[in-house]
Amino acid sequence: MANELQGKTIAILAADGVEQVELTEPRKAVEEAGGTTVLVSLEEGEIQATEGDIHPKDTFAVDRTVAQASAEDFDGLLLPGGVANPDNLRQDAQAIAFVQEVFRAGKPVGVICHGPWTLVEADLVRGRRITSYPSVRTDIRNAGGEWVDEEVVVDQGLVSSRNPDDLPAFCAKIVEEFAEGRHQVHDEGATAA
Repeated sequence: MANELQGKTIAILAADGVEQVELTEPRKAVEEAGGTTVLVSLEEGEIQATEGDIHPKDTFAVDRTVAQASAEDFDGLLLPGGVANPDNLRQDAQAIAFVQEVFRAGKPVGVICHGPWTLVEADLVRGRRITSYPSVRTDIRNAGGEWVDEEVVVDQGLVSSRNPDDLPAFCAKIVEEFAEGRHQVHDEGATAA
């Protein structure tokens, strides 16, 4: 890939239980395109990644806590999946506030698999077209989103995919959206507290 993300910094918001490949492959795509990634989490130290939601894999050093993070420091946001990861994030008020701040700023966001749970909690799927792991579809619909079963979906800078099988398309599309930059702020949900 070219250096289309040169000078751009992308936050990866993740916690224990993140699906490893959904963290590593998008991170690699961003970095290969010349961007910088910063792993943001709930606490300092390391997070434990998994494979298939239950098999422990590698640990990853946290670069910044969510309490230390501000949307103005980043050009985009990645929300990987795994079941436990978004479940941990959606229970943390600072994580929710950070995600809402990124959306209010109109910055592009990539979310995959169970990652949309965090967006549901933040009231950020209302009026949006989005995909996810199939078990999240009812949550998305109940939160006012339009769930579709497609490999990759883009809605005003929000890129979503269903599962690790979609990573090639997801990674290509997030690089494109991060390179494009800010989008028009979506009216509904972006100001939810």
